[in-house]
Amino acid sequence: MTFRSPSGRLTTTLLLFLLAATTWGATDRRKFSNSPTLAAEANALIKLLAELHYNRDAVNNADFAQVIPDFMGDLDGQRLFFLAGDRKRFEDEFGKSVFYNAAFLGNINAAYEIFLLYEERTRARIAWILTELERDLDLTARETYGIDRQREKAPWPADPAAADDLWRRRLKFEVVQEILAKKNPEDARAQVRKRYERMLKNLGEIEGNEVAEMFLSCIARLYDPHSTYFSAATYEDFGIQMKLQLVGIGALLGVEDDVCVVKEIIPGGPADLGRELKPNDKIIAVADKGGEAVEVYGMKIRKIVEKIRGKKGTEVVLTVQPADAADSSVRKQITIARDKVKLNSARARGAVFDLPDADGTIQPFGVITLPAFYGPADEGDTDGEKTTASRDVARLVGQLTAQGVKGIVLDLRRNGGGFLTEAIELAGLFINRGPVVQVKNYNGEIQVDSDRDSRIIYTGPLAVLVDRFSASASEIVAGALQNYGRAVIIGDSSTHGKGSVQQVIEMKQVSRALSLAPKTGAAKLTIQKYYLPSGASTQLKGVVPDIVLPSIEDYLPIGEADLPRALVWDRIPSSFFEGEPLSPKVLTPLMEKSRTRQSSLEEFAYLRRVVERFKQQQERKQISVNLEERRQQKAGDDAFRKDSKAEKERIAKGDYAFRPFYLGPPPTPRIKAPKKEDEDDELAEAEEENETYVRADVHLREALRVVRDAVELAKDRNTWVSNRPPLTAASSGPAGATKPQG
Repeated sequence: MTFRSPSGRLTTTLLLFLLAATTWGATDRRKFSNSPTLAAEANALIKLLAELHYNRDAVNNADFAQVIPDFMGDLDGQRLFFLAGDRKRFEDEFGKSVFYNAAFLGNINAAYEIFLLYEERTRARIAWILTELERDLDLTARETYGIDRQREKAPWPADPAAADDLWRRRLKFEVVQEILAKKNPEDARAQVRKRYERMLKNLGEIEGNEVAEMFLSCIARLYDPHSTYFSAATYEDFGIQMKLQLVGIGALLGVEDDVCVVKEIIPGGPADLGRELKPNDKIIAVADKGGEAVEVYGMKIRKIVEKIRGKKGTEVVLTVQPADAADSSVRKQITIARDKVKLNSARARGAVFDLPDADGTIQPFGVITLPAFYGPADEGDTDGEKTTASRDVARLVGQLTAQGVKGIVLDLRRNGGGFLTEAIELAGLFINRGPVVQVKNYNGEIQVDSDRDSRIIYTGPLAVLVDRFSASASEIVAGALQNYGRAVIIGDSSTHGKGSVQQVIEMKQVSRALSLAPKTGAAKLTIQKYYLPSGASTQLKGVVPDIVLPSIEDYLPIGEADLPRALVWDRIPSSFFEGEPLSPKVLTPLMEKSRTRQSSLEEFAYLRRVVERFKQQQERKQISVNLEERRQQKAGDDAFRKDSKAEKERIAKGDYAFRPFYLGPPPTPRIKAPKKEDEDDELAEAEEENETYVRADVHLREALRVVRDAVELAKDRNTWVSNRPPLTAASSGPAGATKPQG
């Protein structure tokens, strides 16, 4: 199939773009220069990295040469605009002098030279693109284009001819994507054309301070992926993300390869309450309710945030490419009411679930869901009381035990962490006094943070449910309870693996040359690492559950190990604590029972099929640009989604009945985008919810069953360890003693 433009000739607009591209390098090349303030900040940044960073001895002067390809990759993540010769030229010209120039001269001219060539290459390429879009596009050829995640690791094209061939297939790929998104061929081409015209406009708005910020951040990331440099403008605004918590959607956003990506959902924010937007989703376009959608491809993060933020109570419509979509042409519209993050909504919540035992008798089991480790100083605390995560969990435990629950599941899925003190306090609710976490700095000094209260608020069977998004404080709690043998850990193959501590330091605090400057930038540095009571780091490996369940998240690049130059896993001496991991006498029968269910229950067969399908899609390295092949592929994907949705609905009929408990007002109803007349059922929201719990939540169902198994094991004293039933706390102190609930 071949498509031709209606006119068959270049438009006046296109001619203007061509003229601009051909004359740009000769007359309009922008000029950037280092200000004295920027030079002093470059000096200060390298001084901070060399003196304070946890990983400072792992980076030497010669390693700074890697900043050149890293910076080129930040500008051109899909390896589309630069050529292989550009990398060699810049490495030869600047590679050996990056450290000296930045550390002693405060000179980052290399950044400006590289960016200006990128700008020239991009302008010329967009002129070429607009010309190609006026020509025939043969979508019948048996050709492929590399998947985006593969392009990130690919070399730059060897020469202009190779670049032209790559872009010819790239354009077909984009046009096919738009056609599959239910646009006619001409509208599809117009959409792609508009995208690159907008990219050209955005390119011209990039300023020198933004180029410098990118380059100095590349220097910081030589040490680890969580270290970065903030320009004065970014630091003053300290993080655009924080402003999203004020009046917006409650999501942390970033830009990867010119695409806006959801990095994190803020607990209690509008996006969290809606439960449709997910981490790693890509935001393609933004619109006010009833307004025209604006594509945000290539747009600066500040401008994207400005479009998403707005007056409280108004609604924003996001066009999203879901992170777990097998086909990258899938689009979903999500409507979110702009609002402030309310701590009430982010607070822990509980529920009593009814499970049948071996005799069919219904038994109550508790679930406590904790979205974050919040403290009394959290912004958005609208309760008029100093709530904390540990106090709220203690109150919920009291409510659940009053209902006679036989066991409790602590759900830490998608909990990205928070206050370290709250992690220590919360772990202490379930154990005797003792170490919860160890913190080591660069000098090898180790601080042991302990629960000093011997009272235990809950002594019954306990499980902790985690996933790949459980990070930082969540990993500390799960790991500590695992070390003490206090709980069985259930979930994905591992937690996130972020076991490091960062500190933000303003440049004027460390440089005399900047002491009088009205505004300066800042550095975020990694200064410490976390370790469990056993001495094992949570860095990189995270916490490995005792019982692993099949999960799509295991095949998403979302863990610490997927980040470049992540700090290594290591071990320090164990702290002195009274506890040990669960005995095989307890853990083995629990694992065997779970394995039996995983091999026999319909819900696990369904879950494995979904995971295997997703895994196959993730392993695909090339995608066809033949329209008919893609239509057939999409039809297969749509059929699979439709069948999976129907199967999930069948499984949901077996969900356990539950009664929720809230410490604040119940969550507000979700706001959904109205379904379009031509929208496929399979593209509709897959995770329909009954109140606050996802239907057919296989992982939660299994966690409840595991706790039920522990209760059954307790009936046989031969399965007891240290004279106590499985998954219970060792008896100590006066009977019935509890920790204050606040």
